Amino acid sequence: MKSRALIVALSCLLLGAMVVGAQQDKPQAAPQTPSPAEMEAWSKSMTLGEQHKHMGHMVGDWTYTIKMWMAPGQPPQESNGTMHAESLMGGRYVEHHWSGNMMGMQFEGRGTDAYDNVTKKYLSSWIDNMGTGIATSTGTCEDGGKKCTFSGTMSDPMTGGTSTNRSVITWVDNDTFTNEMYGNDPTGKEMKMMEINAKRKK
Repeated sequence: MKSRALIVALSCLLLGAMVVGAQQDKPQAAPQTPSPAEMEAWSKSMTLGEQHKHMGHMVGDWTYTIKMWMAPGQPPQESNGTMHAESLMGGRYVEHHWSGNMMGMQFEGRGTDAYDNVTKKYLSSWIDNMGTGIATSTGTCEDGGKKCTFSGTMSDPMTGGTSTNRSVITWVDNDTFTNEMYGNDPTGKEMKMMEINAKRKK
């Protein structure tokens, strides 16, 4: 019986090797050349538009003041700092670096903004030294890019899960903008958590 089982096992191994060998010997299909329509779609996906021009308004050096509300009805904590933003990859992205003080600690944050021609959405990612996660959000703009609303998620150290947030960026003029961020209070009701007022350095 043992010898018969051994023969069966060896036969299975041999059959498997033959199948793998046949697959390896099979000629690979030649890569297909994209059609004119596909090439046009690709070209449009990487072409700069008005949305990228609006994003470029942030490029430069800024000062800002920030208010943070820790709970409904409590006075905000206030601080200030500086921000530097630069254009990346020919204007397709804008990266902004923030530094200052927050809750008595040195603060450093970095964000990257984009407009995706394929999804027709603005995209934003954020990291800072107050955590170890990456916050992401998507948004749309109105009034010629003067007001943009983003919805996103971030890690929540209080619950160990994720929380949702909403932010509204309003351009007062080319040298002034505000960013208001909203989240949920302990009861689940939306509350204003943060307000940034930024002015371009002269």
